[in-house]
Amino acid sequence: MATISPLQAPATDALLGEIEALGHRVAKVRAEIGRAIYGQTEVIDQSLITLLCGGHVLLVGVPGLGKSRLVETLGTVLGMATKRVQFTPDLMPGDILGSEVLDEDDHGRRSFRFVQGPVFTQLLMADEINRASPRTQSALLQAMQEGRVSVAGVEHVLPRPFHVLATQNPIEQEGTYPLPEAQLDRFLLEIEVGYPDLAAERAMLLATTGDSEAAPVAALTSDELIAAQQLIRRVPVGDSVVDAILALVRGGRPELSDDADILRHVAWGPGPRAAQALMLATRARALLDGRLVPSLEDVAALAHPVMRHRMALNFSARAEGVSLVQVIDRLVGRIG
Repeated sequence: MATISPLQAPATDALLGEIEALGHRVAKVRAEIGRAIYGQTEVIDQSLITLLCGGHVLLVGVPGLGKSRLVETLGTVLGMATKRVQFTPDLMPGDILGSEVLDEDDHGRRSFRFVQGPVFTQLLMADEINRASPRTQSALLQAMQEGRVSVAGVEHVLPRPFHVLATQNPIEQEGTYPLPEAQLDRFLLEIEVGYPDLAAERAMLLATTGDSEAAPVAALTSDELIAAQQLIRRVPVGDSVVDAILALVRGGRPELSDDADILRHVAWGPGPRAAQALMLATRARALLDGRLVPSLEDVAALAHPVMRHRMALNFSARAEGVSLVQVIDRLVGRIG
């Protein structure tokens, strides 16, 4: 068995029992989500991994693949209040965060009152986030990182838990504003949403065009989700997994890599937040898979969604037809 890092407390029987019990509850959550979302097992699992880690999700896929429905279903099944914002070029920061309005009472006295925006929820769907201006995109930065916002010099704390599930259309790029690196780094995972297979699409077709449709029900409360997020951080991780995470992340940095191809093709690599994301996500993936500790397989499976939005290729790579998928695959191959 892999040794456990000395920086972590040893796993007790009580802790292992809590982890196992949470695994059973999460399995019920997956089953409930599966009643409404067809043929997107990997997307569902990665979304759950992100929420169990307390992070934010960037969903990338063409329209009509059920991204909005996934967010609505997650909110219902996990017992979270959900709001949706359609990002457009004319959207202003105040439309998301809220603003102060001038009130006048019966005696003619005037005072400012803060009106909360849609960000004051537990699960915020930022639909087509790259269609808003950089100024509006940046309004979410403090909320995503710190769980609070500042309006007119006053800080307002957001509800807990707080998660952003943003969507992005990879095809229609006219009139869009690419997300800055600082904001991309706030997303724990970037999840690619593809087309369902034939069997799943057939089941969806039959289930969603009849006179009735199965509706998911709550399988967890928001307080239980917070407790689960705290428990995930106590899941023991073997030294071999820690070493693999560090090798993977540090190997993608041109300044530190000894791989000639990385030096030639990568403009900038993943920062420490990528290693933190992998450390948490491997724990959650092991839990979803019914295991008590993560493995190297978890690191390899999560390398792409954790790292592809935290790296950039240079002109040389684009000229040679090298993709980020190939670069990350090369890094994964080196960790065994």
